[in-house]
Amino acid sequence: MKSLISGRYQKSEKTAMGEVFDFLKKYDDIINLSIGDPDIITDSSVIERMAEDAKAGHTKYTDYRGYPELRAEIAKFYKEEYDADVDDSEIFISAGGCVSMYLVMEAILNDGDEVIIPDPYFVPYPSQVELARGKAVMLPTYEDEGFQINIDRLEKLVTEKTRAIILNTPNNPTGSCLSLETMHKIAEFCEKHDIIVVADDIYTAFSFDSEFVPIMNIDSMKKRTITINSFSKNFVMTGFRVANIIAPEEVIQTIQKINENVVFTTPSVSQRAALHALSMRHQIQPAIIDEFRERVKYCRQRVSSIKNMSVLEEGGSFYVFPNIKATGLSSNEVTKLMMEEAHVLVLPGNAFGSCGEGYIRISCTVGIEKLREAFDRIEKMKIFS
Repeated sequence: MKSLISGRYQKSEKTAMGEVFDFLKKYDDIINLSIGDPDIITDSSVIERMAEDAKAGHTKYTDYRGYPELRAEIAKFYKEEYDADVDDSEIFISAGGCVSMYLVMEAILNDGDEVIIPDPYFVPYPSQVELARGKAVMLPTYEDEGFQINIDRLEKLVTEKTRAIILNTPNNPTGSCLSLETMHKIAEFCEKHDIIVVADDIYTAFSFDSEFVPIMNIDSMKKRTITINSFSKNFVMTGFRVANIIAPEEVIQTIQKINENVVFTTPSVSQRAALHALSMRHQIQPAIIDEFRERVKYCRQRVSSIKNMSVLEEGGSFYVFPNIKATGLSSNEVTKLMMEEAHVLVLPGNAFGSCGEGYIRISCTVGIEKLREAFDRIEKMKIFS
């Protein structure tokens, strides 16, 4: 009998994120600092209003591009926060950030088109490009440069097949934020080579050390920028699976056609929750932002005090990306020892690309007391003492 599995998936391996749940079964006292799924429950006001909407009948298919009220609230948000004018025709409500990235790639790529991905990167990016029959091209970034994008190295990657570059700032996994100077250089580069920017703006609320600026606001970038923004992190709504895409109208129309064959419409109740979260953001977000700022600050301080660990002192997101090269061990080896000796689960840096080798990623998704316990265990390990 022929294999039931497509040939392109027969040699695929589990990702580091995919293995997390297997590891969690190994010990009953593991402190999980691996997946970016915070311990904070979605604001009760959002849940209550969503439930009221469901009882009132918001349980059916919605408009193909999402509820008009939510699209209007998103346009209002971009105007109020960034003085960016976004037309209703440029907005699409999607079923989460990962689905958004797939829809975007499917919409913009011809077979064999190349997408430049700064390395380290969010694990799914290369596969999302390849699913759309594109080719992922890695752009190395380095800690001693603040993980900023080096334009000279970027220029060397350009070919006649280069179609887009993915930008993720604040960054997962490094926590680094692109400087305004770097973003202007990227804008000039994209204008010069007629390249699309896919801005994965997932952690915008957590730009702790500098004000977040959407790249679509820079110069004439709006016409060549596709922005993905999720409610998962900024509003701790990971399980709702709701996000939005902002792009030129022709791209949105194409995404709509593709999505009709994928999820048809984004879940109605999740859209209602997103609407209420966004409209109440001034009441909801400050406490969330303050909590993660304190967690990241504490995590950086503890990392800096431990032998054979170091970390950049500025950035955003709720991840910390410690350098563990001084241990003389690989990322996988350190991660395994931390699980077996300290019962602390983190992800190896090389899961996020070759430039992540020599690092680990810590998710500050538990409170400071739990972080304290994790670091107390870690600093007793032989490689860190």
